[in-house]
Amino acid sequence: MLNIKITDEAAKQIEALKAKAPEGSEGIRLTVKATGCSGNSYKMEYADKGVEGDDLVEDNGTKIYIPKLYSWMLIGSTIDYITDELGNARFDFQNPNEVSRCGCGESFQVQPKKEEA
Repeated sequence: MLNIKITDEAAKQIEALKAKAPEGSEGIRLTVKATGCSGNSYKMEYADKGVEGDDLVEDNGTKIYIPKLYSWMLIGSTIDYITDELGNARFDFQNPNEVSRCGCGESFQVQPKKEEA
């Protein structure tokens, strides 16, 4: 189980984006791409439907598809949508698997959690 939480604000924003999406988009695909000074960044794109090998996260009335290749990196995460004091809005990922993040906050590194005996 991935145990990924989508906050109310993130769900509202995903649904607003889906309303502008190409016809047939069912949800959002969340992937991790190699980039930045820390190695990885989150990437969200429209998903027509899940593809074989995707995990499906459904929370707060919205769907996010995650390729199994990246699922382990996201276990236990919370996806939020925040607006800062200057009015800048963005998706925010609170990921317990992150072991470091670059200074600008654009990229991160993950390490699998060791199972406790």
